[in-house]
Amino acid sequence: MSTQNPTAVRVYLARVRSALADLPESEVEEILEDVRPHLAEMEAELGDNPKVDALIERLGSPESYAAELRASGGYPPRPAEAGDKTTVLKVKTGIGGARFAFWGLVFSVGGFALFGFAAAVWVRVEPLLGLLFVAPVLAISVAYVVRKGVAPIAELPEVVKLRDIATSFQKDRNSKGLNYFRTLKPAWWVLCAAVLVIFGLLLVLRDTEAVLLLPLMLLAAVAVVWAGPKLKADRRLLWLAVPVSAFVVGSMLGGAGAAVDLIAKRSYSNGSYNSGYTPNYNDNYGNPQLMYGSQEVENIYAFDAEGKPLTEIYLYDEDGRPLSTTRYACERSTGEKRKAGDDNRYPRPRVERGVRDSEGNLDGYNGSHGYCLERTDVPFSAAIPKGAPVPPTSQAAPPSSTSVAPPSNSPQPTR
Repeated sequence: MSTQNPTAVRVYLARVRSALADLPESEVEEILEDVRPHLAEMEAELGDNPKVDALIERLGSPESYAAELRASGGYPPRPAEAGDKTTVLKVKTGIGGARFAFWGLVFSVGGFALFGFAAAVWVRVEPLLGLLFVAPVLAISVAYVVRKGVAPIAELPEVVKLRDIATSFQKDRNSKGLNYFRTLKPAWWVLCAAVLVIFGLLLVLRDTEAVLLLPLMLLAAVAVVWAGPKLKADRRLLWLAVPVSAFVVGSMLGGAGAAVDLIAKRSYSNGSYNSGYTPNYNDNYGNPQLMYGSQEVENIYAFDAEGKPLTEIYLYDEDGRPLSTTRYACERSTGEKRKAGDDNRYPRPRVERGVRDSEGNLDGYNGSHGYCLERTDVPFSAAIPKGAPVPPTSQAAPPSSTSVAPPSNSPQPTR
């Protein structure tokens, strides 16, 4: 480097050194040696003769960057009396856009974690549609950071306060333990990529239509492995790596919850608990499930003595309570299976889902389009025993103190 024309990195590092002046000189040199290669690489990316302002847009002011280096290294915050020795950069941009970019990141982190958790609990694609509401907020935040850099955000009062809290927390804790976890950062980015790929494959195994989501999972996995190690040099990448990390954490917690629930249900079905407690089996909508022994009953078909199937029958228990369960139908716009209400009228239309090819053949090996059908036919024939007793038709029904009627608001079958 020329000493007559200092480069942007030298000017930037000079201000960082000044902000770290209260630390021992040997430790300051060690800190600068760690960050100098990253800054040099960034200077090369910015082209010939970049200005210091370009580095500030990428990393924030040298003073705020020095504060982050203190926090990451477990050093105490800068003494208040040393504040007059350096000149803090005053960002002239408006505070509204910076505040939206910061809280947009916070909102996106919560949304990615929540919807990742829900998708992993049910191993379904549908909860991930909620990310469509989070994506616009994150996109606007990313656009601001790309255009303005992180410097305006680093100067926000709430960000400064959070940075001070983090610094004091690290000061009160064992710095060796925190430094050990920092050494695990490369492994974390690889773990994130692995979880994204595995989760995408699980969704495809559960629902073939999720194959359209798999490329996005693979792209996110590649992006997080690329962006994670560069966070120290370019703080703008936080708006990519942090939401993906939140999604991974949420999906891991959801997967753990789903595994615990599955183990508990298998334990109950295998009779591991003999305390007399009978589990309450409900579906995803909170409605009871009909059970025959340990098997779930999804539909009921009734036949008369001649073997003719009956329709429009209503089921009640011995106390006159309707045996209502969830009724399902096809969503016309998406072809997905959806809830159409709940009632006690049987038999239900059978909802069949699968794939078809371009010639209309169903469930072939080269199927590429999903379909959903509602079938009202009886899928089998019943052989009624010849000796089965037939109740007399002329005998009046015995009086009963309880009378029941089919619900008047029951939904009609979907044709």
